[in-house]
Amino acid sequence: MTPQVKILQTEILSDNWYTLRKITFEYAKKNGRIETQNREAYDRGNGAAILLYNKEQHTVILTRQFRLPTFINGNESGMLIEACAGLLDKDNPEDCIRRETEEETGYRITDVRKIFEAYMSPGSVTEILHFFVAEYHRSMKVHDGGGVAHEQEEIEVLEMPIEQAMTMIDNGAIKDAKTIILLQYIKLHHIL
Repeated sequence: MTPQVKILQTEILSDNWYTLRKITFEYAKKNGRIETQNREAYDRGNGAAILLYNKEQHTVILTRQFRLPTFINGNESGMLIEACAGLLDKDNPEDCIRRETEEETGYRITDVRKIFEAYMSPGSVTEILHFFVAEYHRSMKVHDGGGVAHEQEEIEVLEMPIEQAMTMIDNGAIKDAKTIILLQYIKLHHIL
């Protein structure tokens, strides 16, 4: 069943960092009744995330960086351990994730594999996230990583055994949804 929706009005509430819109729309319910509803939607663009893994060493590459939204919602340090990710910035998802991987981790990867895409917070955020995995080797390391200064990034690159990363999910040290999803994908599909 495809609902009938008619957008009546769109108001921009903020366009400082990304765009927050208030949307008024008509929604036809199953019983035929038409309701007028208001919702806010945050548009930050679409993104891509990747988990780098090494089959020989049974390791993964993750990052750690400060995330203000987590800090203001109870994460005492604001630091978050994550899979490498970034916004598409008008690139296709594969080009984006190759660029982000090199900027953030210092690895120039060759073969990336898209595994799926998902809405990460569909109740309020428009973003579709494209998920990738790729194998890495020491020979692919071209610099230390750490992000891009003009984007005010300060990223620590972490290499750890897959089992340590899985334990960090269990003990709450890894709380980022995209990272948890990618780590579980690797385990579920017996990649490591």
